[in-house]
Amino acid sequence: MDALPASVTHALPLRLIDGTGAALRLTAELRYDAADPYAVDAVFHTGEPRGVRWVFARELLSEGLFRPTGDGDVHVSPLVDETGRAIVLIELRSPDGEAVLHAPADGLATFLQSTYSIIPPGEESGHVDLDLLVEELRRSSGPAV
Repeated sequence: MDALPASVTHALPLRLIDGTGAALRLTAELRYDAADPYAVDAVFHTGEPRGVRWVFARELLSEGLFRPTGDGDVHVSPLVDETGRAIVLIELRSPDGEAVLHAPADGLATFLQSTYSIIPPGEESGHVDLDLLVEELRRSSGPAV
């Protein structure tokens, strides 16, 4: 039997909506890795050499397919676009500005389903290496005072 992959990557087409309502097409590379089972890493390819990186809670994206969710810098909501297609509204806020994105709901759902084949929802805690996490926290906190 083949082992399940430890990660999955998916290119998701998006529309970036500007202040006038005009849309700019771009792509986000979504990545899920079993080593960080609660997170989805997204790199938005905006024309910058390295793209713009955000990290989302997988559960936030999943809930946002069905109901408005989010707090603080990230809000995710289901919508229907002007053509009647199901989309997901992703609103991002940072000190550098705000972004409003429209993602196809079916594309996001397909990506999330592929992550569930790696680690099903609700089973993330069984895949966290607590010893490694404690060691990383110790290293990042600097010397004890």
